[in-house]
Amino acid sequence: MFETIETETQGRVAVIRFNRPDHLNALNTQVMEEVLQAATNFDADPSIGCLILTGKGRAFAAGADIGELAEQDYSSMQASDFFAGWDRFAALRLPKVAAIGGYALGGGCEVAMMCDILIASDKARFGQPEIKIGCIPGIGGTQRLTRLIGRARAMDMILTGRMIDAGEAMDIGLVSRVVPGDDLMQVAAEVAETIAGYPRDIALMARACVNMAEQSTLDTGVRYERQMYHALYGLPSQREGMAAFLEKRDPVFNGK
Repeated sequence: MFETIETETQGRVAVIRFNRPDHLNALNTQVMEEVLQAATNFDADPSIGCLILTGKGRAFAAGADIGELAEQDYSSMQASDFFAGWDRFAALRLPKVAAIGGYALGGGCEVAMMCDILIASDKARFGQPEIKIGCIPGIGGTQRLTRLIGRARAMDMILTGRMIDAGEAMDIGLVSRVVPGDDLMQVAAEVAETIAGYPRDIALMARACVNMAEQSTLDTGVRYERQMYHALYGLPSQREGMAAFLEKRDPVFNGK
């Protein structure tokens, strides 16, 4: 069905794997469209509770496809709103885990930052090296990187184009966990299975509230959280979760 990605499901967890290893999984328009199609289908499937995004071979994704980009001009970029499909991917409600086993550079780093939890192999490398080819990040890198690691560190990475290792990425808050390479997919699967084991409706609410923190003032964010908190009362998930706690038993969420 797909030419540039592989997909599979493992219980309530879906996996999308970039599959252009001979090109270090460079992100072209076809990759974007196929990822968006697959992820949109998973997002709409109530039986899926979490998505893992990863890459095949030595890279998560080593940037955008420069061969494709070099053919563009201002009018073609504007007419197609180039990269806009990635905005739609980022906006999908399904929780996303990035499992980063190698290079996550340029567009690869930007797409990884669209995920909610970034788990890196100890061999992973990150960077926004666009300045080295007379360009700037174009899939949200200047915005998401600044929000994640702060202005000073984002300026350092973007203006020098330097690459950082997994340890530094962990230290500055770009990733949440660093694990041995052989354990990467097992750890990512365990994290995704944990998330998928909770009620999907509650997970979507929690994710939306955290995202609101990046997009609003503290007062607006707290009010939004409070509205979500009030709204969950009466939902089957809330009723079952609290009843199980009071009855000293494990909750049975029926996959919802």
